[in-house]
Amino acid sequence: QVQLVESGGGLVQAGGSLRLSCAASGYTWDTDDDAIAWFRQAPGKEREGVAWISREDGSTGYADSVKGRFTISTDNAKNTVYLQMTNLKPEDTAVYYCAEAPTKVLRPAWGLLSEYYTTWGQGTQVTVSV
Repeated sequence: QVQLVESGGGLVQAGGSLRLSCAASGYTWDTDDDAIAWFRQAPGKEREGVAWISREDGSTGYADSVKGRFTISTDNAKNTVYLQMTNLKPEDTAVYYCAEAPTKVLRPAWGLLSEYYTTWGQGTQVTVSV
C-alpha cells in the first residue's frame, strides 16, 4: 500500500526547533519529477499549506507565516523530504501532514493548494508551548 509517513513531531518550547521527515512507505520514489508539500491543521482551523518543493529542480515555496523560519529540503537518495522548523511559535501548533503531487509544481500559486496533491500521510503532531 502506497503511503507517506511523517516523523519528527513533538513538544517544544517557543523559540525552539524541530525537523520533520516525510518518507515513502510501500513504494520507491523512482522519479523525482514530483512535488512534496507540508500542510498543517490546528484544532478548529482549516488545513493550510506550509511549504512545497519540486524535487526535480529544488524549487520551493512557503506560506508567509513561516517564511524565514521554515525550510523544506529533499534528499532524493534517501527518498525523504524534510521540514526544518526554527523559532517556533505557539501558533505553529498543529498536526503536520506531508503530501505528494505526481508532477512538479507548474505554477508557484498552486504549490500550497491541497487539491494539487494526491497522496497524503497520516500526520505528526507538533506542539509549541509558551
